[in-house]
Amino acid sequence: MTRIRIDPTTQIEGQLRIDCEVENGKVTKAWSSGQMWRGMDFILQGGDSRSVSVFTQRICGSCTTVDAIVSVRAIENALDLEIPLNAQYIRNMMMAAHGVHDHIVHFYHSTSLDWVDVVSALKANPEATAKFGERLSDYSHNSVAEIRKVKEKLAALVESGQLGMFASGYCGHPAMQLPPEINLLAATHYLQALEYQCAAEKIAKMLGSKMQQTNNLAVGGVANPINPDSQPNLTLERLYAIKAQIDMLGEFVNEALIPDVGVVGALYAEWAQFGAGVTNYLSVPDMPLDAKGTQFELPGGFIEGGDVMAFKAITSYQDQYFRDGVEASVKDMGNDYQRGDGASDHHDGQASPNCTEFQDDAEYAWVKAPTFYDKRAQVGPLANILSMYAAGHEPTKRHLNRLLAIAADVAGSVIPLAALHSTLGRVAARAVRAAVLYESLQNQWLLLMDNIVKGDFQTFNRPVFPNGEVRGFGFHETPRGSLSHWAVIDNGKIAKYRVVVPATWNAGRRDVKNALGPYEAALLDNPVADPELPLEVLRTVHSFDPSLACAIHMVDVDNGTTTRVEAG
Repeated sequence: MTRIRIDPTTQIEGQLRIDCEVENGKVTKAWSSGQMWRGMDFILQGGDSRSVSVFTQRICGSCTTVDAIVSVRAIENALDLEIPLNAQYIRNMMMAAHGVHDHIVHFYHSTSLDWVDVVSALKANPEATAKFGERLSDYSHNSVAEIRKVKEKLAALVESGQLGMFASGYCGHPAMQLPPEINLLAATHYLQALEYQCAAEKIAKMLGSKMQQTNNLAVGGVANPINPDSQPNLTLERLYAIKAQIDMLGEFVNEALIPDVGVVGALYAEWAQFGAGVTNYLSVPDMPLDAKGTQFELPGGFIEGGDVMAFKAITSYQDQYFRDGVEASVKDMGNDYQRGDGASDHHDGQASPNCTEFQDDAEYAWVKAPTFYDKRAQVGPLANILSMYAAGHEPTKRHLNRLLAIAADVAGSVIPLAALHSTLGRVAARAVRAAVLYESLQNQWLLLMDNIVKGDFQTFNRPVFPNGEVRGFGFHETPRGSLSHWAVIDNGKIAKYRVVVPATWNAGRRDVKNALGPYEAALLDNPVADPELPLEVLRTVHSFDPSLACAIHMVDVDNGTTTRVEAG
């Protein structure tokens, strides 16, 4: 038996330690451990409820806008406050743009080097690469000239001995198996993605005034006055500038990202057998289409045991099924936890830091272990795509079927829906969700324009806080999965606040029943060719797109090591 420790796991946001035991080339045990104390729940206590989003969007550097929107939804939920349609559409556009940006970055800049060998790309023929690209799609930037230029840039990097942005790749690893032409095509799109992700970011920035932290989200709506005749406000000119950025994104998402992921899926088909782990899936509906949050463009719900026929929908921002189902395991490692006596664990419970050393069979993480009706659940694009598929969402079915068809064409065999319960399935689901969100982004822009044409310029309803205590929760389907905030408000001030982020669901440790968290369960039976270079472990962990700063809670500042992999 060989013990592997990756501390911290790289190419993610935050501090994550992964421990594995490997026997006969396979993972037999796994531990997921967050190594920081977040403390945001305590920072917010006693603060003005209207300013919560200023703090929550600084929980981490990746998940900024999403925590802001959920925090204002939690306060609005407590006040039963209606939101103007224009504000809903503007918020939806920001969230969709943020999601497309995140999914582009995740595949190309966070995980593609787990599958793509850029040094191998130097052996590729640019003409053959361009021809293969033409077979996949009509993407206009698969020209021989552009591909040759990328090959020359890669050659210069390799000759210099400084691989730059590609330095963290596992070039030459025995688990790398793409042919040189596919590696070169992916490397070309990797560099092009740097430009396209900026277009998505610009949309959110033009609506939110700045990024990463936005300035326009407010309890009651948005701070975007609509006035076609006033340049400092949201004018038709600015909206058409946003539309230009939206149009720019479409070709890359549909003609580069979707085909690239389909090819990776086809040529690493064996990875559809690894990484399923927890197959209870939780997602929430999003892109509200009415003032009360009872109608959504994108559905969500719960799937138990991977059976899409067992889908149960979550239907509104006041959904009792969701509210009553989310709980935290009392076996919170690194936390002294007191369960509340009220109806909602997240409104009444309280966690306090209590750090101990790593213990395999006891305390080893600062990440909570949430459950949904006492069951561990996986969240993220796979959960969302399966839920939307189960709900009959037409765009989801269309984009998913196209990706599977591309993969089947390259592989020469049919790819079943069941293949999505895997490491590869999570990667594929992100690409599908990017296409779905792009389509939603287009639709939300049209809805906003149509409403403005009708003469509706309203973007804000002033909140009124009652005397005494009110409670609320808000949720959003983020790029990494279901995010919820839970607030207890007393005379307009925050009395208690809890944040349950996607990484808490997925990175959470063993719970009170000793059930593994999704990371831990997904790693079981993963192959490991070389314990000193555990690329296969990283493939599965990266497929979740971890953002641990959201979930984890204290770091040992005396240890100067930045990256450590140990096998012994």
